[in-house]
Amino acid sequence: MRESWTDARLDDFAMHVDRRFDAVEQRFESLEGRMDGGFTEINARFDALQRTLLQIGGGVIVALIGLIVALIGLIATQL
Repeated sequence: MRESWTDARLDDFAMHVDRRFDAVEQRFESLEGRMDGGFTEINARFDALQRTLLQIGGGVIVALIGLIVALIGLIATQL
C-alpha cells in the first residue's frame, strides 16, 4: 500500500536530509583538518630535506675548491 506524503512527512524528510548533510559536512571538515596537518608535516620534511641537500652540496663545492687549490699549488711547486 502506498503511503501518502503529507506536509508533516515532507517536513520530517527534509529535516532528516538536512541532518544527514550536516553529518557529511562534519566528516569533510574533519578530513580537511587531518589533511592540513598531514600536509604541514610533509612540508616540514621537504624543508628538512632541502636544507640537508644544500648543506651536502655546499660541502661538495668547498671540497672541490680545496682540491683545485691543492692541484694549483702542486703544479706551481713543480714549475
